Amino acid sequence: MRDSHPLPIDDALPALRAALAARGMAVLQAPPGAGKTTRVPLDLLATPRITGRILMLEPRRLAARAAAERMAETLGQPVGQTVGYRMRGEAKVSPATRIEVVTEGILTRMIQSDPGLDGIGAVIFDEFHERSLNADLGLALCLEIRAALRDDLILLVMSATLDAAPVARLMGDAPMVTSEGRAFPVDTRWLPRPPDASLRFEAAMTNLILQACAETTEGGILCFLPGEGEIRRVEAALTPRLPPGFTLRPLFGAMEFAAQRAALAPVPGRKVVLATSIAETSLTIPDIRVVVDGGRARRARFDAPSGMSRLVTERVTRAEAEQRRGRAGRVAPGTCYRLWTKGEEGALAAFPPAEIEAADLTPLALELALWGGADLPFLTPPHPGVLAEARALLEALGALDGAGRITDHGKRLATLPLHPRLGHMLAVAGPEAAPLAALLADRDPLRGDPPDLTARLKAIDRPPAQAHRPTLDRIRDEAKRLARAIPQGSSQGIQTGLSPAQMAALAYPDRIGLRRKGDAPRWVLSGGKGGAMAAGLPLSGARLLVATDLDGDPREAAIRQAIAISEAEIRTLFADRIRWHDLCEWSRREGRVLARRQERLGALVLDDRTWPDAPEEAVARAALDGLRQIGLPWTPAARRFRARVELARGDGDGFPDMTDAALMARLDDWLLPHLGGARTEADLRRLDLTPALKAMLDWDQTQHLDTLVPPHFDTPLGRRIPIDYDGEAPAIEVRLQEMFGLTRHPVVGAARLPLRITLLSPGHRPVQVTMDLPRFWATSYADVRKDMRGQYPRHPWPEDPTIAEPTLRAKPRGT
Repeated sequence: MRDSHPLPIDDALPALRAALAARGMAVLQAPPGAGKTTRVPLDLLATPRITGRILMLEPRRLAARAAAERMAETLGQPVGQTVGYRMRGEAKVSPATRIEVVTEGILTRMIQSDPGLDGIGAVIFDEFHERSLNADLGLALCLEIRAALRDDLILLVMSATLDAAPVARLMGDAPMVTSEGRAFPVDTRWLPRPPDASLRFEAAMTNLILQACAETTEGGILCFLPGEGEIRRVEAALTPRLPPGFTLRPLFGAMEFAAQRAALAPVPGRKVVLATSIAETSLTIPDIRVVVDGGRARRARFDAPSGMSRLVTERVTRAEAEQRRGRAGRVAPGTCYRLWTKGEEGALAAFPPAEIEAADLTPLALELALWGGADLPFLTPPHPGVLAEARALLEALGALDGAGRITDHGKRLATLPLHPRLGHMLAVAGPEAAPLAALLADRDPLRGDPPDLTARLKAIDRPPAQAHRPTLDRIRDEAKRLARAIPQGSSQGIQTGLSPAQMAALAYPDRIGLRRKGDAPRWVLSGGKGGAMAAGLPLSGARLLVATDLDGDPREAAIRQAIAISEAEIRTLFADRIRWHDLCEWSRREGRVLARRQERLGALVLDDRTWPDAPEEAVARAALDGLRQIGLPWTPAARRFRARVELARGDGDGFPDMTDAALMARLDDWLLPHLGGARTEADLRRLDLTPALKAMLDWDQTQHLDTLVPPHFDTPLGRRIPIDYDGEAPAIEVRLQEMFGLTRHPVVGAARLPLRITLLSPGHRPVQVTMDLPRFWATSYADVRKDMRGQYPRHPWPEDPTIAEPTLRAKPRGT
């Protein structure tokens, strides 16, 4: 080997070889800069147990190329002999290749096409701490293969910052090997105080980079920023202020490979590299001695119910910050500047979320269906609800059948290097859809332009001045590869002659938008969510469109890219999915039952008509929904009856619960037959609940209720006075003279509650309230008699009311 320079990982290699020889699996934990990516695969070449090729997974294309080139250089060979690489659309391998560095999706395709991994002796998962979805899936598949088919398959997980114990347990308590120390020490410098809140992030980062330029005298400076936009803004701010002798280089994933290589290559003087997390792992920029960490990371967050992902900018985790710091100590002692204070460090999360926790699981669901089982040994199992949403989409695309099994169409989609949405579009529309598939799979080449997809399609052949040329070049190249992946003609079920809008609708059947009523450009999407865009844009007046890119807001997403579509195009494409639905429902806005017949595609109403002959039961059930919203309309009679039943319930005779909560919970059972033709809120508010409440009792209960809690009180004169049960106690009002001769106080209910009697004067004014009539006769009556005799001299006021005859008559005049 040409490279004999010692690295920290060298001391751990004997223990690693011994662990793999004994168990066939191991977890290697080595800090950034230890040299694991390039040293370990070469060391394993000499392991007698490994007779086949060694696959090493890298999370990024640039890192895969760089690792292969570095190892090939160590052997004094060009890439493609002993060491090669393979990624989508590009490969440098030969029959002599023993170490193959691949991007993660390549391993999944290899396993699905050859579950035995014939000819593969070992699989290495590098930078596993990044917890990409493909790495988690690849490890789960390899563990199942090793358990069922290939007990000789060597598996090695390598990481810089991962908590290794859970991975080792997942691998059957595989041995853990640790490499101590880093190549060179790194001095960490935090801000003395938080940056000025009024200072934009880019401005604060520019100042810190300039400080690093001034305070350090050797080596390149690697600066971590969350995305291309921040890189371009910092680049513009630095260009006029950078000291002489410094060269500025951006580095992000969407750049051409030649430009990425330029960022890695040495330059005269000193270099400042403005990079995304692409430079965080598996990548040694040879002359870097200083890291400036902005402390931010951009992640994709997926909302399963809306089917939308959004990029969010978040604080880095401690693990990511440590990875970034390690870039400075690879080739010499280094310095790390952090755009936060030391006190803020404790508030950082320990590790970033695994991609399986936050990503779109549709591709994973397709791979699991193709594999034929979902019980794989995942380090972090996928969320069942999110996985169910993914399977529902695959079923809508025809990739899964109703039982969740993969279809022939699904197997075809799994072979295409695209998200299943775009794969479905390509498989159905044929090679003509390849440019659109490549466009939708890449970044927006007209970022910042109005959200018209048609303009992007035109830009592929006729780029406007503002177009991002490297992106368009990638799209054209990818379109050619995709077109070759799909056969010509209709013999494979391809629908020819589809418009770009119809192609987009194939990929996004849940994002066909129908404009809402009103002047604002707002649409309801066929999947049930909402979308909107600014007024005055080319598509803001479209009645129907297909939204191919949204910002992910779960309530009403901003439409960032769309294409207009006609109703005729929709009907032609989705004739088998458009259905008539009979709807009878309560309209809160109109306050009445609406009976409609609607022709729908998902949540879109393409035709809406009245339903004049809606069944009475359907109308009644809709009216019940109205009652659930406005509440029960209690009349005095209904309240009295309910109160009587509530009193009787204490007697244990099976009387129903008539509290509001209980009645609302059982509306369908007791009220539905009594709604009649009620269709409006006014009808419902006039409703008398008494007959329906009475119908809840059987004959025996009704008789018992009338005896135990009677609806009225029979006075000594035989008059019936309604008892008011809607109060603190059952109550009546009665003329005092009518109660003469009554010596026992009337009671009701199982608890024998005394009636609250309001005794009235002959003028029907209250003169006494009592709940103990015998006591009133014996005590207070004498005072009442004294007062009343003067006011009502013609009415009887006997000294002993207990033996007097009840009466309502006055004495004849003159007596």
